[in-house]
Amino acid sequence: MQWSINYIRFCSPKVFLPFFIVWLQLGTGHGFSQEVSGAFQKTVDSLIKAAPKTYREIDAVLRPVRKDTFLMSFFSAKALEKKYLDGHTYALNQMGRSYRDISEFSKSLALHQRALEVAKEAGNLEFEVYSLNMISVIFRRTEVIKSALDYSQRALVLAETVENPSIGLKRSMNVSSNSIGNIYQILEQYDLAINQFQKSVRLDKELDNNLGLAINYQNIGECYEAQGKLQEALESFETSMAYNEKIDSDRGRVICKYSLAHVYVHMGRETEALSILERVLPIAESLGDQAIISSVYINLGWTLMFLDRYKEANAYLLKGKDVAQEFNLLGNVSEAYKFLSDLWEKQGDYKKAFDYHKLSQRFDNETSKERNMRYVNDMIVRYEAEKKTNQIEVLAMENENVKLKLRKNETLILISGIALALLAGIFYILYRQYQLKNEKKVLTLEQSMLRSQMNPHFLFNSLNSIKLYIINNEQKNAVHYLNKFSKLVRKILEASSLKEIPLAEELETVELYMNIENIRFSHEIDFKISIADGIDTQQVKIPSLILQPFLENALWHGLSSKEGEKNIALHVSQDGDEFIAIEIIDNGVGREAAAKIKEGRVLKRKSVGIDITKERLANFSKDFQNSFEVAIVDLYDDEDQAAGTKVVLRIPIL
Repeated sequence: MQWSINYIRFCSPKVFLPFFIVWLQLGTGHGFSQEVSGAFQKTVDSLIKAAPKTYREIDAVLRPVRKDTFLMSFFSAKALEKKYLDGHTYALNQMGRSYRDISEFSKSLALHQRALEVAKEAGNLEFEVYSLNMISVIFRRTEVIKSALDYSQRALVLAETVENPSIGLKRSMNVSSNSIGNIYQILEQYDLAINQFQKSVRLDKELDNNLGLAINYQNIGECYEAQGKLQEALESFETSMAYNEKIDSDRGRVICKYSLAHVYVHMGRETEALSILERVLPIAESLGDQAIISSVYINLGWTLMFLDRYKEANAYLLKGKDVAQEFNLLGNVSEAYKFLSDLWEKQGDYKKAFDYHKLSQRFDNETSKERNMRYVNDMIVRYEAEKKTNQIEVLAMENENVKLKLRKNETLILISGIALALLAGIFYILYRQYQLKNEKKVLTLEQSMLRSQMNPHFLFNSLNSIKLYIINNEQKNAVHYLNKFSKLVRKILEASSLKEIPLAEELETVELYMNIENIRFSHEIDFKISIADGIDTQQVKIPSLILQPFLENALWHGLSSKEGEKNIALHVSQDGDEFIAIEIIDNGVGREAAAKIKEGRVLKRKSVGIDITKERLANFSKDFQNSFEVAIVDLYDDEDQAAGTKVVLRIPIL
């Protein structure tokens, strides 16, 4: 029996899984089933009979073999046969972790998702939280940031519903906290990430969790290195290494060592770094984790470049890039291309350097598509919202860096004296600058639009209103409006990544917005939406999130100072064959009176949302033959008294 388990442990999951499926089809009474009889079979039978429900109890028995996908497959099948769903969930998650550690992310994700379904079916909240955390890790490893955040959030919220959590549930809560720290780290909010990891360290020490301590100190070291605090990074990596030695983790040791080597290179200690990486490479290759293997190759190439061993450096960087591309590790691909660009620049081949730089930029763009929503992400995770960096300034700095590199290439082309190359270079630079200008403008508008939609005043006031319901013990109202608030936030996040959305989605979003705002008006506002016959709101496309600024103006400048009946009507109609007309009519005090009231206020609300919306509409209408139109009309009654305001938007359609 001992020989059988050890032999299996040396083999790849890819070898045994197909054979195991065939074995299951033949039945458990013949052939290879005898290989897992004896001691392990008795262990499984005893475990299924005892049927423990917590992760800790099951893991205490199966921990020595939990990385063995064959034995976990056997246990999974037996547990399912005996309807021991808790054991079945445990086995599925352990197989998922094993595939994750060799970068088989699609297989790993499928196993964890199945484990989540089984945990729900079993009604086991601890395993449900554990499965959600494992799915979050997969998404984070593959840089699907929004999904990683969603699953960590779900895990943490679910765990916090338990009044007296078990040790296993506390560990899962700690994993969620660590995942949130990792997401902050990916978003380059290093101070927030370090704070989150330090919270996890405190909980790990309370739980005596050496693995968690090793991981968190490794994460802290990476954040310090990114901030340029090399001595602090070195101390954190050495602490992580000490914990990895305690738990005898080859994988942890490899990660720590190539991290230490990375810091040594920054410190100018390239020879020591190379010695570490050469010793760690065969261990990394034996682990089978392609993300680690790719990172070691890339770090070796980068280190050799500083030692002027260019040929070897090029070979390792290309090898690391190939592994990263094969397993869709976009961050590693981008880093490899960046170092290749630096390598060829050092050798004086500026054309190759520039080509690799462009490839690095392309992969950088692919991995950062969802990173422009940092402030909103912080709010969703329900942790302190901190204003760290101004997105527009960051983008401007990136643009300046690109321009500087382009100017450098232009100078090199001039020196070469090749007239045709010179003209091509100038043309490319001008074209690229035009593109960057347009991209910057679009990104600036999207950032401004997001801040306008989700400004701190609106968030604070909305949550404060819901808090009052809770204080007044109006639980139904609190839950009702909290659901509406969360749905509104989700819709704004989803819409902010799209250039255009169906009119139906936009109308649903503004209706949610008005419901939330109406709490602060004591439900005095009568808001109605009407749609003319013949308009299919699912087919009509409009720019995302354009109506809310006009409704906000109607609320705060038209109705907030009005006594008596307060109405806002939104009407959608067809305006010829090429336009959709959207009218927003309020019975407020009118623009002239609103301006006077505003002048008399000590605290003035600065409204920039309409200007931003007009710019976005102008950008949107570039793709159409016609341009948009916005008209603001003052309304008067029969006695020539101000009776409100009407906003008319004429939006071109295909």
